[in-house]
Parts: sequence; C-alpha cells; structure tokens
Amino acid sequence: MKKRVLGKSGIEVSPLGLGCMGLTHASGDAMDTPAAARVIREAFEMGYTFFDTAECYVGENAAGETLYNEDAVGEALRPVRDQVVIATKFGVYHNPDKTLSVDSRPETIRRTIDGILSRLGIDCIDLYYQHRTDPNVEPEEVAGVMAELMQAGKIRAWGISGADEDCLRRADAVCPVAAVQNRYSMLARWHESLFPVLEELNVALVAFSPMANGFLTGAYSPKTKFEGAQDYRDGMPQYTPEGYEKDRAVLGLIGDLARERNATMAQISLAWMLCKKPWIIPIPGSRKPERLRENLGAAQVTLTAEEVARIDAALDGMDLAVFGGHARA
Repeated sequence: MKKRVLGKSGIEVSPLGLGCMGLTHASGDAMDTPAAARVIREAFEMGYTFFDTAECYVGENAAGETLYNEDAVGEALRPVRDQVVIATKFGVYHNPDKTLSVDSRPETIRRTIDGILSRLGIDCIDLYYQHRTDPNVEPEEVAGVMAELMQAGKIRAWGISGADEDCLRRADAVCPVAAVQNRYSMLARWHESLFPVLEELNVALVAFSPMANGFLTGAYSPKTKFEGAQDYRDGMPQYTPEGYEKDRAVLGLIGDLARERNATMAQISLAWMLCKKPWIIPIPGSRKPERLRENLGAAQVTLTAEEVARIDAALDGMDLAVFGGHARA
C-alpha cells in the first residue's frame, strides 16, 4: 500500500489508521486490555501502521474495572515499536453526562505527559494532539509547550483536533503543526472549508468518525440496540427515526456505487475521502478483524475526480440529519 504523510513532519503512515477509541470507550463495555491489544496487533499484521488513542479513552468492563485505551495500545505495539506510528491526545476529560471538559494549560500538559508515556510504555509519542482547543489558553501558548516537548524528545510531531483556521495559523506560526484531526464523513463535511488552509500549510487531515459512527456501513438503524450508557451512538441524529429517514438517501447513493465496484458501502465511504485528497487519512475503528480488513481494503478502491465530484454534488442536494457538535471525542 502506498503510504501517506503526516504533513510537514514527513512521518509516513498507512493510508488508513486504526481509531482505537471504541475498544475501551464510547462503544459499549470496555474490552479487557489483553483482548483489546490482540485486536490492535491483528490490525498491525494486516498492514495498519497508524494507531490513534487518547488519554481520556477510558471505560469500564462488565466487571466494573476501569480500563485505559493507552494501556492496550502500548501492550500491542511495544514489540513492533519501530514499525508503527502512535498518536495520542491530551487536554480532554469526560463528564458523566457525556459532555467534555477541556484543560490545555501548560502546567497540565507538562504534568500529564509522563503518565501518558508510561501507559503506552514508550519514550516518545509520534503525534501528540491537543484533543480540543481550550478557550482559556491561547494557541501560541499550547504551541510553545509542544516545541518544548519536541526539544525534550518526548514527541516527534503535534496536531490539533477541532482546529479552525485562526487557531491553526496561530499555532503553526509558533511550532509547525503536522495534522488536524476533525470529524469528517459524507454526513459531516463542514470542515471542507479548511481544506485550502491545510494545503497551504502542508497539514494532514486525520478524519475521525469517517463512517458517521457506523451509519455509512449500512449495518445500523434506529432498531439497533446499543450497549447502554457507555455507548455514545445511542441518540445520535442519524439513529433517530426522523434522522435515519433523512439520511437514507446517502445509503442509497453509496449502495449503488458499492454494487458497481464490487465493494462494500464502508469501502466506498472511505475511498471517497481517500481519493479526494492525498493528505486525508481516515481512522475508522472496529473490534472485529473482518471489519478491520474490509476497511483497509478501501485503499484499493479508486474513484475518479469526476466520480468524487458527482458524489459531492449529490450530497449537496440532500437535507441530511448530522451530528454536528464537538461535544464527543
């Protein structure tokens, strides 16, 4: 597979990464660390080299034990450390009502990074994201701390999740930003306005929730029984009866393309963004090896620029129910 590059950092990764969040957080009961680590390691053996986690991806298993996503990522990837790129995030804390609190104060960043490195069991983080911008901390201040961490050898590159143009430009002027991680899918296209800036500054877009929290696979509907309070998909607009009816047109669009290309709906959804820009790197997640393999197969599906433009035009004409907030990581 042809590698993709994390912006001006020059770090090469597989064309798709693995979003590890759902193994322990927001997708039902957390998997025990050894089981989650086996999923991650199997993804590596399939060809994934880019793995995404975060300090706040914490959940409970059926026994009520607290489990940290970074522990599983570290257990899986330490034996192959020189062959993988590990991304993690700082500065977000989950509240019981599923909202977020943010804290990117320099003293917090400096205090927490050693704990993150310890959970991962590594000496240096390849890509370290500010998980959400903090209205109480200026972008230049965060970038300054990132420069310190790079000089100290604790991180190789850094990025921002949820950045707008002003934040990105101000931060990049202090310490070059390698990647922006934003929600992006056929149901979530509002960040396309940032694309010219990303190209200008040579910043990669790492697309989280690239299949709209599973909706674009065609596998879920309002009848799906998600796993209680720990599963954040329950109640998202695309899974309400009204929202699902609005968004079914997208399923029809990608279903037709999937049949034409002998591909799956998930693969068409991912190929659409892979073929749109060479610097977009989606990070779908799954607990199922067959889904991991299916997702990676999207890199072999080629859509022409004209086909991508036709998909965009069709989406533009749809009245879609989308999850447009930034309250969930």
